[in-house]
Amino acid sequence: MNDLSDPRPPLPEWVLNAYDVVCAHSHNSNSQEDVQSIPRKQALEVLHSADELALESEDANHALTRLLERGYFYEVDGELRVTMPED
Repeated sequence: MNDLSDPRPPLPEWVLNAYDVVCAHSHNSNSQEDVQSIPRKQALEVLHSADELALESEDANHALTRLLERGYFYEVDGELRVTMPED
């Protein structure tokens, strides 16, 4: 379900589920302690192997692309960083 208070454009439920899974596997960035991040390659591996999603490689890549396009993540040097919506 999409949060109506979230300023980011809505996405399909399965893509949002992918976002939740990637966020659960992210950690504080080495360069910025208050920013959660995960290497893109690792995020793809997590999505491909997550039992609750059962995504094929192309679906996992599509989900990450959509999340990047919609501002849920931003990418720096191959690392996906979680964008936190402003309150």
